[in-house]
Amino acid sequence: MRIGIMDADLLCGSRHSFPNLACMKLSGFHKSRGDDTELVLDPGMVTAYDRIYVSKVFTDTVVPEEVLCLDNVVCGGTGFFYDKAEPLPEEAEHHMPDYGLYQEFIQNRVHSGKAKASDRFYTDYSIGFLTRGCFRKCAFCVNRNSTKSIRASPLKEFMDVGRKKLCFLDDNFLACAEWERILDEVLESGKRFQFRQGLDLRIMQRRQMERLFSGKLDGDVIFAFDDIADRETIERKLSLLRETVKVKNGLKLYVLCGYDRKGGWGSGFWAEDIRNTLERVKILMRFGCLAYIMRYEKCWQSPYRGMYTVISRWCNQPAQYRKKSLREFCISQGENSSSVRYLEEFEAGHPELSGYFDMKYGEECHV
Repeated sequence: MRIGIMDADLLCGSRHSFPNLACMKLSGFHKSRGDDTELVLDPGMVTAYDRIYVSKVFTDTVVPEEVLCLDNVVCGGTGFFYDKAEPLPEEAEHHMPDYGLYQEFIQNRVHSGKAKASDRFYTDYSIGFLTRGCFRKCAFCVNRNSTKSIRASPLKEFMDVGRKKLCFLDDNFLACAEWERILDEVLESGKRFQFRQGLDLRIMQRRQMERLFSGKLDGDVIFAFDDIADRETIERKLSLLRETVKVKNGLKLYVLCGYDRKGGWGSGFWAEDIRNTLERVKILMRFGCLAYIMRYEKCWQSPYRGMYTVISRWCNQPAQYRKKSLREFCISQGENSSSVRYLEEFEAGHPELSGYFDMKYGEECHV
């Protein structure tokens, strides 16, 4: 059979650019059966294949209806079905990913001068899940139906010995009872590694910190600070982390904003959410951590959506975050810029929050 693989997040005008693991596993599985597989770079070519797999991770990725309605098209992924997405067939789920699937795409991007720093994930990393699931049941999360973290795949199942780094997509690795045995496999590989989805700092114990940071960590070590209600726990765990290990890599925490746990998203919610977001940023500054703003989709309906955009642009650029206050960042965009306008309009209505706009990483940091 001639099999087409469409990574919709990459090819349909999405801002997302990261290898689709399901696509690579499906390609590897079909090749092992003697089928020809190819990354579909042109949605108009879908009729040229016996079967087309269309996968997307993100719900905001748009796939043309004329593609989805074809008889030879099979759709899958959280982008289509969110928490109700069907898993891959067992034989595909546990197949070595076809890391060559994106080779032509990356080569074309390099030759056209459009290469990106994120392209390294297509060329340098073995990617997979060591564990699956989470016990948190967060209502906003794709894992909200999960009850626990369990072992998913041995490292050797997806590790290409020719690739120098490892990238794990685990939902809540440290919640798995077998975490230390699995981590031993990672450390024994001698490769640099990262947990791209972040680790659950709230449950980390000293032993986990010692074992994790004894390895060859790759890039920033990522955690999450999604709720101001977790403030005391996050502060206590960051203090323990700083006390326990010498942190050579940067510490980054995802900061969720725009999500109303009461489900109302009323008029009073938005200003308070911005205050809670900036308070979490201030706490992270104090511990010398980067903050990465994760905007829940409801932010686009907020009367302060411009303010959310400005905060995100400031925090998510470490060079700006480390050197400038939010106010200085806005002014650097131009005195007549939309950034300045958003800030001034919000501050006029909420002058009690002005102090947050002038806090600076270098002045708040105490480590």
